[in-house]
Amino acid sequence: MKLLYFAWLRTKIGVASEEVTPPETVVNVDGLIEWLATRGPGYAEALANRDQVRVAVNQDYVVGDQPLKPGDEVALFPPVTGG
Repeated sequence: MKLLYFAWLRTKIGVASEEVTPPETVVNVDGLIEWLATRGPGYAEALANRDQVRVAVNQDYVVGDQPLKPGDEVALFPPVTGG
C-alpha cells in the first residue's frame, strides 16, 4: 500500500510518501490511521486529531469505514478550502 502525506502532515511525519504493509487487522481507513499513529511520535502527533485529517483512496475522497486493499494508494492531507 502506498501512502502519500501532504502539507503539515508531511512535515510532522517526516516523509512525503512510503510503502507500507499494515497488519491484517487493518481493514479500513480508520484502522489504518489508528495503526499509523502507533508508528512513532511524528505519526502520533500528525494523526492525533482525526477531524483535521482528510483521506483519499485511489484519488477518491473517502470516510473512515472505507475498506482498504493491499495495492491501494492512500493520501492523507489537512482539510482543503477554496477561495
